[in-house]
Amino acid sequence: MRALPLFALAAIAALTVAGCSTPTTTERLGLPDLQTVPRVELDRYLGTWFEIASFPQSFQQGCTATTATYALRDDGEIDVRNRCIKDGNEDIANGRARVADTSTNAKLEVNFFGPFWGDYWVIDLGDDGDGAYSWAVVGNPSRDYLWILSRDRVLPDDVYAGILERLEGVGYETERLNKTPQP
Repeated sequence: MRALPLFALAAIAALTVAGCSTPTTTERLGLPDLQTVPRVELDRYLGTWFEIASFPQSFQQGCTATTATYALRDDGEIDVRNRCIKDGNEDIANGRARVADTSTNAKLEVNFFGPFWGDYWVIDLGDDGDGAYSWAVVGNPSRDYLWILSRDRVLPDDVYAGILERLEGVGYETERLNKTPQP
């Protein structure tokens, strides 16, 4: 197992630059502001998620079996551990997240290096009851980043199709999504 500082640096650099570059997808398409889910119960969100699909990012190129694991820290922030298999080796990026909007817990910021924080907004969520959420969709206000996550390695086809329909309805270019191999 080896830590991948370049993975982490590239991730946060990409999120940071997206906030500064023009035009963003939102601006280019003249879309309204991106909305989050009404509320995220953090205790139900914590744990391990499998990446089902995402917009291609250079820092994830060649990754399979991608997961994200979130754990609450004593200081109230969240430990983030992104993991994937690349070229037969485990690549890991460790970071942290903090809640940016405590009224909903749906807007977070993530940090993998230094003073740079990137938006992490929960924009759709599978709420099957009192247990852990079953799936989540994470994006950012510019709509230039997108991840579909699931508690299982496979998301049922009808659930995935519903997510895509809702994403298209809020202006996401779903044809950009790449499914993540989860062997």
